[in-house]
Amino acid sequence: MAVFELILCIIAAVVVSSFASRFVPRVSTPLVQIVLGVLVTYLPFFPDAKLDPELFMVLFIAPLLYLEAHEIDKSALLKTLDLSLSLAIGLAIVTMTAVGFTLHAVWPSITLASALALGAALGPTDAVAVSSLGKEASLSQRQRSVLKGESLFNDASGIVGFQFALAAAFTGDFAVGQAAGEFVISFFGGTLFGLLVAGCANWVFETVRSLGWETTTTRILMELFLPFLLYLGAEECNVSGILAVVAAGLFIRFDRTGVGPNVARTNIVSSSVWGVLSFSLNGAVFILLGMQLPRAMQASWSDPYISNTVLIGIILLVTLVVIVLRFLWITAMLRIARDMNTGMRRKMTPERWRSAAVMTFGGPKGTITLSLMFTIPYYIAGGAAFPMRDELIFIASGVIIVTLLLANFLLPLLAPNRNRDPGAEMIPVTIEVLRSTVEELTGRITSENRRAVLMVIDQYTKRIGRLQQHIGETDPQGLEKLQIEALHWEKEFVRDRLTETKAHPAADSATQELNVEACERMLDQIMNTLRHTSTDPTSGHAVSQIRGRARMLQRQVSNYAKRTVSKIRHTTPLVSEDQIFARTRELQVEAIHHVIDRLVDEMGNDTYNTEHCSALLLDYRRAEGSLQARPNMSGTTEAITQVEEVKRESYGIELSVIQDMLEAGDINRAQARSLRRNIYVMQVDADSGI
Repeated sequence: MAVFELILCIIAAVVVSSFASRFVPRVSTPLVQIVLGVLVTYLPFFPDAKLDPELFMVLFIAPLLYLEAHEIDKSALLKTLDLSLSLAIGLAIVTMTAVGFTLHAVWPSITLASALALGAALGPTDAVAVSSLGKEASLSQRQRSVLKGESLFNDASGIVGFQFALAAAFTGDFAVGQAAGEFVISFFGGTLFGLLVAGCANWVFETVRSLGWETTTTRILMELFLPFLLYLGAEECNVSGILAVVAAGLFIRFDRTGVGPNVARTNIVSSSVWGVLSFSLNGAVFILLGMQLPRAMQASWSDPYISNTVLIGIILLVTLVVIVLRFLWITAMLRIARDMNTGMRRKMTPERWRSAAVMTFGGPKGTITLSLMFTIPYYIAGGAAFPMRDELIFIASGVIIVTLLLANFLLPLLAPNRNRDPGAEMIPVTIEVLRSTVEELTGRITSENRRAVLMVIDQYTKRIGRLQQHIGETDPQGLEKLQIEALHWEKEFVRDRLTETKAHPAADSATQELNVEACERMLDQIMNTLRHTSTDPTSGHAVSQIRGRARMLQRQVSNYAKRTVSKIRHTTPLVSEDQIFARTRELQVEAIHHVIDRLVDEMGNDTYNTEHCSALLLDYRRAEGSLQARPNMSGTTEAITQVEEVKRESYGIELSVIQDMLEAGDINRAQARSLRRNIYVMQVDADSGI
């Protein structure tokens, strides 16, 4: 039960981090998750439980490496393969050796094998941590390709080196010749195993789809099951499960061809599931890091034989070794690299020095490093406690935090993002598409679909408003101006109705008095509202305000006189207050319909902003709903069905608008493709009900 409660705490912290990271965009999500992990441990209901370290490799590393290998850009990887492999293999080995011997030399209590294991664990970089830095740093396409390729391959090399070093630390015996032979078998055996499974999986997926047996459920389950099958199967064959996962992820392909809602639904759900799983697994590891820090700190701080100052100094020393080696290695690779056109070695210009620094700090340690350290057993082969386990985890955690902090705060300085939000350039185009869609929907309003179309228009208006807030282009003054104009429309409508009523009196004097009284009272309400909404003292409304107040006073005096005379004569007024109230409500509904019609007409013009008209439409529809009777359930159900039909129609309108803008040269093909992608997702959602 305690383990289950621990898992719930981790999941809850991951969920909170997904919200918290939105409010601190300048701080990377892993750092936020580490802080949350520390805070969770101080909660009174935090369970005292431990997860089996062996589970980390299977639960976290296998699916993360598989996903990273599967989604990496293969063409970009091939272009930077030489630099990526040099960092992933050469630098990883050098880092493992340098950190191991340095740590063992300055702290002999840590065995050489354990120090080498720590050095191997610090070899892998975490490109996911870099990508989560937000939009503050700008990396070139080549830099991103190098870092992603390095992260993919050095995971495998670092993990294999860690496993051999850990085995030596666990048994206390290490034979170089035997280890080399086992490494070759593990390396090539794991790669071959992954390629064979990838070939079989490709055949299975293609066969299942061609036979029409594929469903969304079976496809997703097969994809999720595959990395665990790869890792556990390879380990059972005594070869590298990590290399098997990486090889399979690089060469396996999922058939995304085909036409139909089932194919589209499957592809969409697959991408969504893997996106959620990737974020959850990465987040869980950093949450666990934060949870582990207080325990590791307490064990180290409370040990009288370990100096806290020395421990912090060792963290800084190991970090310095890792960063300096990485910078020198990248600089050397950039120096010996030859120009593809001239074949000459390039000189180290300031720009190339900056690129070396960017790729140095752009490789922080993270998920893989921590997961590897968690797999350190609690006991060695003889049954004794693993020496310095807490200290090793604490050192690795400290290096992770320092490298993440350096990446978070130095990368924006080294590679400032001139365009803070790359997606911002698409927002004006998206707004224009949505506006055109709203205008087209407005022209398709009929008496039958009026309510449904206005509800869909309201949804589009809210989307436009959110996009405008994102880029800071809201116009509250424009909306206020339109609101005042709508009040004038109401006033004109009621005034015309009053004039018509007096020009064509009703046969019944009571009806005539009722109609006139309702018009006059509504005019008083509108004029009172206009007097309070007018904020410009020089706008020329002062005279009209005085006249309005005088007319209202005149009508009040006249009505009071009529009722006084009626009481003196001991007679009953022609109409009651309840009748006047009911007739005024009817007149208000009629005036609202008039304003709604005017707003619909204005949406097709350029006089007022489309979203302002739509927003005001929503306000008047709400007012109409409050004045009219509540609709029955059958009417509500019918309206919902009609709204869904209008939404499907609106998606077709959006696609037409995008095509027209593309043909007119207002947008390019890449922008059109991006806009269409979102609409296709909504169409699949509407057609399939997922």
